[in-house]
Amino acid sequence: MAGPTGLACAIEAQKIGLKVIVVDKGCLVNSLFHYPPGMTFFTTPELLEIGDIPFTTALQKPTREEALEYYRKVAEHYHVDLRQYEWVKTVMGEDGKFSITATDRSGRPHDYRTKKVIVSTGYYDLANQLRIPGEDLPKVSHYYGEPHPYYDTEVLVIGGKNSAAIAALDLWRHGARVTLVHRESQIHHHVKYWIKPDIENRIKNNNIVAYFNSSVQEIGIDHVMLTTPRGPVRLKK
Repeated sequence: MAGPTGLACAIEAQKIGLKVIVVDKGCLVNSLFHYPPGMTFFTTPELLEIGDIPFTTALQKPTREEALEYYRKVAEHYHVDLRQYEWVKTVMGEDGKFSITATDRSGRPHDYRTKKVIVSTGYYDLANQLRIPGEDLPKVSHYYGEPHPYYDTEVLVIGGKNSAAIAALDLWRHGARVTLVHRESQIHHHVKYWIKPDIENRIKNNNIVAYFNSSVQEIGIDHVMLTTPRGPVRLKK
């Protein structure tokens, strides 16, 4: 797959003279592309570097847009044979003799034969499913993009770690009425040190409504049912 790790593997394989094809169901670094626009990484540019290509940025921590540009340049520099928007469906065979089938966005099949296979699928594209009624409604999203579409609307954020805290704060600052539901008793202690006091203060000041030790049981067309320590709660969402 054409994420940073997949690209790094392809580059190192090319360096020792192997012929490499990189297949991804989405675009180049598809998982990073689906990060919220304007997002700033927690890590430094050096830790995102691959292929011995420096990642330069004006800031201490790079943005999503800078990372996308960086990986485009790396792929271009190494002339990576990249097959975008091809979804691998089957991998069959054994070491030295693999057969791979993929389909593109038009449903057309693509067959590959190779001696070795590197599987580098990451985890960001695998959303955590709640497995509750109503989860497949159009109003439900497993990924957070931009806050603007949610201006002056009721939004429920499920979770209490970094992604949930960042989304809740961003939504609130852009005019959404935010409720946060988390199954634990407080915001997770792994939330970054500059984010944790911010989200906790917003909750303390009732800017963001929070239900802890709680979970979502059902999502309806115009409501959400919660299980809380005080009993069932029906929210209009």
